[in-house]
Amino acid sequence: MKQMSNGSSITQFLLLAFADTRELQLLHFWLFLGIYLAALLGNGLIITAVACDHHLHTPMYFFLFNLSVLDLGSTSTTVPKAMANSLWDTRAISYAGCAAQVFLFVFLMSAEYFLLTVMAYDRYVAICKPLHYGTLLGSRACVHMAAAAWGTGFLTAVLHTANTFSVPLCQGNAVDQFFCEIPQILKLSCSETFLREAGLLILSSFLDFVCFVFIVLSYVQILRAVLRIPSEQGRHKAFSMCLPHLAVISLVISTGVFSYLKPPSTSSPSLDLALAVLYSVVPPAVNPLIYSLRNQELKDALRKLATEWFSAAIDWLRSVASDSQCMS
Repeated sequence: MKQMSNGSSITQFLLLAFADTRELQLLHFWLFLGIYLAALLGNGLIITAVACDHHLHTPMYFFLFNLSVLDLGSTSTTVPKAMANSLWDTRAISYAGCAAQVFLFVFLMSAEYFLLTVMAYDRYVAICKPLHYGTLLGSRACVHMAAAAWGTGFLTAVLHTANTFSVPLCQGNAVDQFFCEIPQILKLSCSETFLREAGLLILSSFLDFVCFVFIVLSYVQILRAVLRIPSEQGRHKAFSMCLPHLAVISLVISTGVFSYLKPPSTSSPSLDLALAVLYSVVPPAVNPLIYSLRNQELKDALRKLATEWFSAAIDWLRSVASDSQCMS
């Protein structure tokens, strides 16, 4: 329970409703359900394929495995609650639930930003310094880099959550977003009391920008190396891999940073909602298509797993039918 400056208390927050009419609320529910199932399916297939196929136990697929876990976590932090609120025509989220949502979302999204930076480095070494790949990206180095991404995300989430929920709230409990987003919570704070968290947001955004610059520079070096490939098919394959990666990363970082740093004067519920959907809902559903499911090795692994599971299911059905005949 959080005490407000006027002596009352906040036990819950009210999230933004997507629509006033029941029909539009149900439309939002089905739309988010489709996006959520797509994210679950795509990322779940990647996790299963990488975990089960030893041919995919390489640095690139190890990082993709971690990315899919982070995507599943981030989309599961915000989307199911928004779906439930639309389905049951409610806006409420408990104070503890809001704090948990802030912590988990910042943790998973921050870890993803740092992991995307590591993945850009992995591709840079693989294409531009292939002779040093085994040395620079051995199994121990990969584990250390992934652990650093997760650990940095955790530390970032602890700092942001502690700062955000230590601020006195004086402006009610209505959050103008479909999940507990830090800038929207800070709008409820007393004047001048949110400057510490605002400063931390600026620092975090600067670090995200540094990561983005590193990613762009890595892909610039990759593209320069690709242009020297004599095969036109090889150049096309490399371009088709690099450019979608850059597009998704640019979308996530630009919309996320703008959402957290834009001046209050430019804020509007529709703009805030659109930006939040772009950086929090869309990427987990799109990343499997961009990063992995277009990869032939991953497709082959999924096809092999599907064949094995289908054969196992047929064998099980045959054994059940045989046992039934024996009993009769």
